[in-house]
Amino acid sequence: MKRFWKDVSVEPEGEGWGIRLDGRPVKTPARAPLILSTDILASAIADEWRSVGEAIDPGAMPLTGLANAAVDRIAPERQAFAEGLARYAEADLACYRAEGPRGLVQAQEQQWDKLLDWARRRFDVDFQTTTGLGHVSQPDATIERLSQAVQALDASHLAGLSPLVRVGGSLIAALAVLEKAITPEQAWEAVSVDERWQLQQWGADAEAEAVLDSRRRDFLTGARFLDLLA
Repeated sequence: MKRFWKDVSVEPEGEGWGIRLDGRPVKTPARAPLILSTDILASAIADEWRSVGEAIDPGAMPLTGLANAAVDRIAPERQAFAEGLARYAEADLACYRAEGPRGLVQAQEQQWDKLLDWARRRFDVDFQTTTGLGHVSQPDATIERLSQAVQALDASHLAGLSPLVRVGGSLIAALAVLEKAITPEQAWEAVSVDERWQLQQWGADAEAEAVLDSRRRDFLTGARFLDLLA
């Protein structure tokens, strides 16, 4: 789709904010009104539309994509979507440790123990950790309380949380970012510790680095989306 507009503006729309292209309101792919809850999020999304060249590239508009997903995909089935994210509480990345080498074990301990300690204090829960690939069951109270934290979120917050959980594999790290217990960069350092350690040990691999950079962008975009909802 080619660019057809010159002017992009942010306008009050009911209880939220909308974006207009030459005075016409932006709608989602499902043709629903795109209404944002904060003016700073609306302004950031408007900047993506201002930056469009001759043709629209959805990959260059990640905040718009998350906002569209919140309206078209998540809001109609909010509970089911939340349940999908909450399942990560049953097998959080931070609970599965390497058996070796020692350097990797220490790197995981340094990053992941802090996440588990925060979640223990915040939600009054405990965790079972294991080494290797075998599944370890978490206490029922842990799964229930982490699930409740996810279920309490609206569609927009679930949209922002989703890439953090799915890219990082850690619901705990995602919730820590949501509650500003750690920075997005600190969370990324934690969830990418395995990949970064491998690259450090075996040297640069252009393909692996490109994949990791793409995941990092998606992860940090989700974190930025959440921050702009505040």
